[in-house]
Amino acid sequence: MNCVMRYFNRSRLLAMLICSVVLSGCSSIGPRSVSIDSFDYTRELADSWKQRMLINMVRLRYGDAPIFLDVASVINQYSVETKGQASLEWQAPYNSNANTQGIGGSATFTDRPTITYIPLSGERFARSLMRPLPPSAVLGMIEAGYPVDVVLRVCADSINGVRNRFDALLRYQAASPEFYLLLERMRRIQSSGGISLRVQRSAEKETTVFTMKGDTAAPLDEDSLYVRKVLGLDRTEEEFKVVYASKAKDGNELAILTRSILQIMNNLASSIEVPDAHVADKRVKKTSPEITAAGATLAPLIRIQSSSSKPGDAFVAVPYQSHWFWIDNRDLQSKGIFSFLMFLFSLTETGGKEGAPVVTISAGG
Repeated sequence: MNCVMRYFNRSRLLAMLICSVVLSGCSSIGPRSVSIDSFDYTRELADSWKQRMLINMVRLRYGDAPIFLDVASVINQYSVETKGQASLEWQAPYNSNANTQGIGGSATFTDRPTITYIPLSGERFARSLMRPLPPSAVLGMIEAGYPVDVVLRVCADSINGVRNRFDALLRYQAASPEFYLLLERMRRIQSSGGISLRVQRSAEKETTVFTMKGDTAAPLDEDSLYVRKVLGLDRTEEEFKVVYASKAKDGNELAILTRSILQIMNNLASSIEVPDAHVADKRVKKTSPEITAAGATLAPLIRIQSSSSKPGDAFVAVPYQSHWFWIDNRDLQSKGIFSFLMFLFSLTETGGKEGAPVVTISAGG
């Protein structure tokens, strides 16, 4: 009887092991995959976006055609298959050598990620990259806390006829003599809280109003008077209607000629540090510094370096024509301007009715 019970206990233990294998295979992996996949795809898509933005700036610097891709969808499909099997065989209780037991199982895991890219071309390319930014969006970024001198230096081609510098492969425009001093004065007024934005809505249209207040402190009052004089604004007014134009029709308007994303990328790309060998081979033109009317050399808004080998600590790096182009991870200003450019890019309409990229994760148990 003891032998029979011993074989019965072994059989029961074997059956329990088989059930545990099968049940573990049937547990769902869907919920556990959400946190892992969402973070992994977010990180990879962000890194890919930075690399695509930088490589297109480098291509523009070299006179090459940029290629822009939209991520339309990310689909990840999982499948898990498990199988368990067991066999039991015994003869007489006293004939232990003839007794056999067996257990086996198999499991299969399949991961099928599918990412769809849509190139920007035709009307979508013109709409998203070649259309100038709305002046209200540019001033809205100033209202959100971005420095007025940085925003206007990046996004504005001219303000009430005062020209910004523009440097690209096929066009060069020198800044007006008073442009940089104008931005310096506006930055001080912004720091004192004297610049704000207001939107007026009516049944017919929506109007953006730029507000610039004076200050009882003498230096800031001088800044306000200087800005009004250079821009031709009415000295008795504090609110000015914002329009998209090269020049204002009167002293109550602030006319901003904004740039498109493609213009902004071209201009920022002009400061990329290119290898001397490429300049000597006439693959690319030499980088020209930005100089004020007083003869001072301005540091570029963004510093993109080049080297023959891959950098060790880079915020973003891409290879092009046997060299690496990169932004130093310790260069906070360049990282900030590059992120600002990517934010501007996200403001443009790059798609149709399909909306934002859709991430679909299908998990089977």
